[in-house]
Amino acid sequence: EIVLTQPKTGTAVPGGSITLTCKTSGFTLSSYYIYLVRQVPGQGLEWLLTYHASATNYFAPGIESRFTPSTDNSNNMFTVIARNLKIEDTAVYYCA
Repeated sequence: EIVLTQPKTGTAVPGGSITLTCKTSGFTLSSYYIYLVRQVPGQGLEWLLTYHASATNYFAPGIESRFTPSTDNSNNMFTVIARNLKIEDTAVYYCA
């Protein structure tokens, strides 16, 4: 069974930073791409990035300079450090 587990909440201030984490199980993280999307309340999903530690990565415009993804394969953890946060970054974030 494939499971992705994220903390329920996280808060930050404009100009600040936050670390988003996604614990994975049921598959080998290093063998797959992983995605980060977000949803502003009342709106649809917005794709932010597609990440693979050993392959080409893809970012939505304006995201690569502020969002830094990485994986810790030994702990099956996907992490994104988001910096220089803006009010418009307020959303629910999902890994997939």
